[in-house]
Amino acid sequence: MGPTASGKTDLATSLCDNFPMEIISVDSGQVFKGLDIGTAKPSQAVQKKYPHYLIDVLDPTETYSASQFRDDALEKMKEINNRKKIPILVGGTMMYFKFLTHGATELPGANKKIREEISQVALEIGWQGLHEKLCAVDPVAGGKISPNDSHRIQRSLEIFYITGKPVSEIQRRQKHTTLPFNLIKMALLPDKLDSLNQVIQERFKNMIDRGLLEEVRQLRSNFPLTNQMPSMRCVGYRQAWEYLEGKTNKDDFTRKGIIATRQLAKRQMTWLKTDNIKRFDCLSVNLLEDTCRWIKKNLWSEEKFRRGSIKTSYQSST
Repeated sequence: MGPTASGKTDLATSLCDNFPMEIISVDSGQVFKGLDIGTAKPSQAVQKKYPHYLIDVLDPTETYSASQFRDDALEKMKEINNRKKIPILVGGTMMYFKFLTHGATELPGANKKIREEISQVALEIGWQGLHEKLCAVDPVAGGKISPNDSHRIQRSLEIFYITGKPVSEIQRRQKHTTLPFNLIKMALLPDKLDSLNQVIQERFKNMIDRGLLEEVRQLRSNFPLTNQMPSMRCVGYRQAWEYLEGKTNKDDFTRKGIIATRQLAKRQMTWLKTDNIKRFDCLSVNLLEDTCRWIKKNLWSEEKFRRGSIKTSYQSST
């Protein structure tokens, strides 16, 4: 696990060169077909050499819940384990990790009419205004959700309007489900935040140079998208949509994209600091050497693996 731009995919593929591992993506943007540049999706060449599961599983007009991710991830983990290999879960969508480890809360399905109504209100008062409404009906959820996290604000309000109960209350009463795997948690975190912020800035500008805006133009042309769909609320795509609508200029688009990416990374790091996780400096020149040494020393037993007695998934980076 790790914040965006921490080098999770590069480390994961290198670990696959050193251990019998297969990669499961834990990225809410990479599940969408066509969202390649802005989500830093591994290239086709990389995916051919190192298969990534749960990438390109649905069209950008569709939705994919954390509960669906848990079901799909568990299925892939079992398949990989049956091949006598180790599933390595790689990504930065912390809600997916939470649902995987603690189980899915029994929440109502999506209600298209209510979602459209919430989106319409968002156009009128903004997501900041809707965040204030969420805080009024569910202070606990409102305190945990960023005013910039439109997806979670919408979902929390949707659940409240459907059930009449705050989502935090429903989650509190839900019993945790035991995960049928041992999870070894590894996180890539920068020792110096300023250094990661510089990487984020260079990375986003590189995405623009590689054709991020053209990618969004093509998506808008090929699919009946709206800016309220989960795919178009991904960092970078939301800002690109505003630019293509003529609401910002190129410089503002770039600036907002970089700021949004840094805010995402900050939220991810905050979440990671609250969990019991083995941490590695994502910017260290010895990152691969350090992680391989730690795995061999603390986790690895080739003899046990040959006997098929290991049932472990290693959580790493992108």
